[in-house]
Amino acid sequence: MAPSFDHLVEENLDDEEFDEDEVDISDLKQKYEVQLESGLDTFVVVDGLPTVDEAQKPKLVKFLLKKMNTVGRTREEQIYMPMGEDGKSMNFAFVEYSTKTEAAAAVRQLDMVPLDKRHTLRVNKFTDIEHYGREGKISENYTPPEIEPFHDQEHLRWFMADPSGRGRDQFVMYRGDSVGVFWNNDKDQPELIVDRPGWTETFVQWSPLGTYLTSVHAQGVQLWGGPSWTRQRRFAHPFVNMVAFSPNENYLVTWSNRPISIPDEGHPSLSLDDDGKNYVIWDVKTSKPLRSFAQLDVPAGPGEDLAARKPAKLPWPAFKWSSDDKYVARLTQGSAISVYELPRMNLLDKTTIKVEGVMDFEWAPATVQREGFKGHEQLLCYWTPEIGSNPAKVSLMSIPTKQVVRTLNLFSVSDAKLHWQSDGAYLCVKVDRHSKSKKSQATTLEIFRVKEKGVPVEVVDTIKDTVINFAWEPKGDRFVIITTTEPVGATAVPPKTSVSFFCPEKAKGNAVGNFKHLRTLDKKNSNAIYWSPKGRFVVVATVANTQSSDLDFFDLDFEGEKPESDKDLTANLQLMNTADHYGVTDVEWDPSGRFVATWASAWKHAMENGYHLYDFKGEQLREEPIEKFKQWQWRPRPATLLTKEEQKTIRKNLREYSRVFDQEDAERISSADVAVVEHRRRLLEEWYAWRAQVEEEIAEEREALGLPDVAQLLKEKTEGLAGNGEEQIIEEIVEEVLEETEEIVQ
Repeated sequence: MAPSFDHLVEENLDDEEFDEDEVDISDLKQKYEVQLESGLDTFVVVDGLPTVDEAQKPKLVKFLLKKMNTVGRTREEQIYMPMGEDGKSMNFAFVEYSTKTEAAAAVRQLDMVPLDKRHTLRVNKFTDIEHYGREGKISENYTPPEIEPFHDQEHLRWFMADPSGRGRDQFVMYRGDSVGVFWNNDKDQPELIVDRPGWTETFVQWSPLGTYLTSVHAQGVQLWGGPSWTRQRRFAHPFVNMVAFSPNENYLVTWSNRPISIPDEGHPSLSLDDDGKNYVIWDVKTSKPLRSFAQLDVPAGPGEDLAARKPAKLPWPAFKWSSDDKYVARLTQGSAISVYELPRMNLLDKTTIKVEGVMDFEWAPATVQREGFKGHEQLLCYWTPEIGSNPAKVSLMSIPTKQVVRTLNLFSVSDAKLHWQSDGAYLCVKVDRHSKSKKSQATTLEIFRVKEKGVPVEVVDTIKDTVINFAWEPKGDRFVIITTTEPVGATAVPPKTSVSFFCPEKAKGNAVGNFKHLRTLDKKNSNAIYWSPKGRFVVVATVANTQSSDLDFFDLDFEGEKPESDKDLTANLQLMNTADHYGVTDVEWDPSGRFVATWASAWKHAMENGYHLYDFKGEQLREEPIEKFKQWQWRPRPATLLTKEEQKTIRKNLREYSRVFDQEDAERISSADVAVVEHRRRLLEEWYAWRAQVEEEIAEEREALGLPDVAQLLKEKTEGLAGNGEEQIIEEIVEEVLEETEEIVQ
């Protein structure tokens, strides 16, 4: 889990120095360095045009003008199309824009755009062509490109094939100055895969599908992967603070609190168009920047003095992705949502979505097929507060059509939070409402049933207390909330809370019934909810609290007897275990839903740093205190390749698979026991050999000194004691076989 946004901003603001040799980018500078010439920055060269004669040329110029004016301002007389000696055009043209920014936008957005079915535009800066031609980098004579010899590439998803055959998961730990990646070994010591000091300067982060490990440096971001953990990609964004991937790992957003400053000698990846920008969106496969953006200023409130305003906390991520990586959107709070198409990064329909007062928006985390709708779409929801006599609204919009498919009007709204279920089947809007006097507050949960016809909205009973946390069950239809009767905010004593569980009623067929309250647990200190990625199990925890550090492990499909009051509900709640981890700051499930890691990070406090490991039932497997322990992250897994039918077959025959797994576990444990017994026996034999050697040396020394033999003396003494009828002490070593298994192998 990456560190908090505010923490990294503060840490990077204090860190002004960096090592120039930490990340070597000299090869990138040599490859991409381009010197721009003043006066020609506004010109672009458009290639790939059809061949026309003098009579057809005006038509083509007008047609081309329409295309070029979509990204800037130019005129017909600013388009020069050379003609050949045969009176035919030469398939290219020079276009002059009003500013160099418009010229750069033309290169970025119009290159590789189809002009018609047979022609595709190629747009380049005129200064680039002049520079490469003058330096002799482009020859007058054509020479075929040299094809580099093929080199086998390492498989970037090798981690899916655990060499032990046990389907173990990997995790990364950042402690002290070192970053290590390990195989999880349940109760045993984790198996080290790689450990490198100084691997990162601030934090590490897995990509969403686990393909890459991200390290962050003052000169930019690097991605690592493969069995040998080689560098796969580099993104040179100076003084980068935060990193965010698109869901399918195709794109990357980097942000720095310092605006980009392009030096006179140029930059290995960025251009003068990126100067002064804070955000850069990159193509992961090519490591090329697609577009950069400046930081948006938060608009001033009525009568607000901007000079006296404190620095605002910037939202992260500032750019939010659709589930299929086709769109990325950015909020201009209070006025608009800008949706960009990938990979060209052009505004959808060339316009922003104007929404007066818009406060927040969220994409659906999966592609949803709504009932009665035919076609591909991505859904996003947004909400606006009450403006004048107009009510607050929550709207569901279809992209790319920008059609609003559902709107909900709300009154007396103080705040709203949008919570999508992982499959996009439900959207819960947590609405905080105030009374007319604004002295009291209550919460309602408005649940959009997205897949049902007309997108009906169900209102869960009004909750009188303040809801401080909400979490849907992944791939399920149940949810948990945490409420408190005390004021929300920083207090000396953490507020007392209640934990409530909700689930649908049973319904006929595949329908989902109305959501009902299942159970409430009072007098708790809990403030965080962590569902298993597979659903069913949930950990309700108290984190970042010096006075309490409870971990409660719940099962919502307990196989025991179900209370009579819950017979009509789709859940059977059971508290499986309770644990305590003093100073716990973070909790994370592994991607298989079998293990839970909790840790106390040195980023948040310096006491008793380290981690605990639990199984899904809450039984503690490992506890390891580590000085300056900062971060733990499970390595994500890509989605399964099995079809739904194959998954159903596996669930149906799960007991048969379980027998095989249980037998493998028993064999592994027994082999470990045999190894322990053999080790102890070997130690005993070594001790006997050492004792015999010492006795032999003593006998030789006594013989040299003329003293009687010790063994003879002991024998005589023993015989004398036996003759006197005294008790003899005889030392005897007995080996006992505790268990023996016989297996006939055919």
